[in-house]
Amino acid sequence: MTYVLVRLALVAGVLQVLLRRRLPRVLRALAPQRTGAPALFAELQRIETDLAYRARFFAGLNAALTERNAERVAELEALRTAAQHLRSLIRSGNSGRAV
Repeated sequence: MTYVLVRLALVAGVLQVLLRRRLPRVLRALAPQRTGAPALFAELQRIETDLAYRARFFAGLNAALTERNAERVAELEALRTAAQHLRSLIRSGNSGRAV
């Protein structure tokens, strides 16, 4: 059974290579196309040309960056608190008391 599956996979690979050589246009038409790039390019053009949209876009971007910064500061403070707590546990453990 394994031998048959291996042969089938090899034959499928050979057929794929032959089809790519003989019918490249057909395979390009059948292949899925990326649709995200034109939409992103259109938004970039709108940001560059529409001043009101640009202002709203940059205001939203600044708000997102400020929020991300606040989250990072909060994480850093939580990490500092945890490190301080760990240091205090280690110091109290060195004095002979059980933690």
